[in-house]
Amino acid sequence: MPHSVPLITTIAAGLGLALIMGFIAARLKLPALVGYLIAGIIIGPATPGFVADIELSSQLAEIGVMLLMFGVGLHFSLDDLLAVRRIALPGAIVQIAVATMLGMSVAVLWGWSLAAGMVFGLALS
Repeated sequence: MPHSVPLITTIAAGLGLALIMGFIAARLKLPALVGYLIAGIIIGPATPGFVADIELSSQLAEIGVMLLMFGVGLHFSLDDLLAVRRIALPGAIVQIAVATMLGMSVAVLWGWSLAAGMVFGLALS
């Protein structure tokens, strides 16, 4: 089984740096999230140093999105969602309609076709 050594080392270094920066932020009486963000900036492709590979950072971003979705799934409660459905469902429908109309309006102002505007508006919503 082939292993992606740069990806593994970057993940290990990123987690280690996040741990260190989280401790530093906590010592400064800041939320640990501030330390995690600073660690991401330090190790990111926009700063010189450890990671300069855009492809590697996109892989890390995909892993981050997967972990975020996993975390949301862990805290997702169907009972809580059903309890607020009378408020959430109409609100979601209004939000989708308003965002779609705004997106379509902007697309028409840009000179796009109505179909392209509809796709843009739905993607925006």
